[in-house]
Amino acid sequence: MSDRVEAVVFDIGKVLVEWDLRLIYRDLIPDPAERDWFVEHVVTPEWHFQHDAGRPLAEIVPERIALFPQHEALIRRYASHFGDSVPGPVPGTAELVEALHARGVPLFAITNFGAEFWPEFAPRFPVLERFRDIVISGVERLVKPDPAIYALAETRFGLPGSAMLFVDDNAHNIVAASDCGWHAHHFKNAAGLEAELVRRGLL
Repeated sequence: MSDRVEAVVFDIGKVLVEWDLRLIYRDLIPDPAERDWFVEHVVTPEWHFQHDAGRPLAEIVPERIALFPQHEALIRRYASHFGDSVPGPVPGTAELVEALHARGVPLFAITNFGAEFWPEFAPRFPVLERFRDIVISGVERLVKPDPAIYALAETRFGLPGSAMLFVDDNAHNIVAASDCGWHAHHFKNAAGLEAELVRRGLL
């Protein structure tokens, strides 16, 4: 694999923006322990992942209500208030995107994100306009860490994985990208990413 990186490919959730399902319920379930239980057992990240993978809300919400009829109102709130789970930007990352953009580094993104939530979400974060293309799992019905989504990204972005640095907070996605021949950075915070970008001569 070549050491030369020509472009940077970002994950979005927990890299560019904060994400926490519990925030949808902070008013309706004020007790933190109860809220944690609800997100661990009812409106879970694993269930939410079905929407990221392309299943429509019209299917997954009624299915969940059938399993937990006593929580119908709270399950429906997931669909109507998903935006509450994205409270704002991850500190420092947008500034790195702007710095890379100013230097002319091609920027792309691959995100596990529901197709129905994307149109409301994207306009809230103008930094997304810096990306030349974004592969959205719910639109493509492909999700990280499936190697197929990285292959699609290479085709869409017009570069081999060996020419791109992939930035993600999820270790499984990092391993998958590396196995596909990409350069990869396991995101912990903006300071660590900045050091990686400087080391590679991108900043």
